[in-house]
Amino acid sequence: MHSERVASRSAEHRDSRESRNGTPQLDAVSLAIIEQLQEDGRRPYAAIGKAVGLSEAAVRQRVQKLLDQGVMQIVAVTDPLTVGFRRQAMVGVNVDGDLDPVADGLSAMQEVEYVVMTAGSFDILAEIVCEDDDHLLDVINKRIRALPGVRSTESFVYLKLKKQTYMWGTR
Repeated sequence: MHSERVASRSAEHRDSRESRNGTPQLDAVSLAIIEQLQEDGRRPYAAIGKAVGLSEAAVRQRVQKLLDQGVMQIVAVTDPLTVGFRRQAMVGVNVDGDLDPVADGLSAMQEVEYVVMTAGSFDILAEIVCEDDDHLLDVINKRIRALPGVRSTESFVYLKLKKQTYMWGTR
């Protein structure tokens, strides 16, 4: 029993180190916990512990640490169509000047689900979820294009979702 606690503490110490860019370095146990939760976000800590070789309390502590560090979130994911949002689009945005204020403005919009700054044809990509085409037009024309610094936009309306997965975090 004593060696298990020591091993857990040393694994916990390893888990808390950061890489050069300031992001947490995750050990194999933390990655395994994340994989367990990606399969079922409601999986009991005791079941996760059995799968990864830790006690329920140790899993609880690891999960809380991963949440606190912003490594992961545990959320309910909905299908937008089933909750009344029939139009999704990716909007490419080109910006004059500093990208940050535009990215912040996009991030503050309720309809915007995802914002990334990119290298390539667009400075920023934003995924938006709307009720219908009129709502989509309003968001793009009156709100996104009205942000100071937005030079142009190009919209890519989703016709059919073929794959959406959240398993990429640990492979």
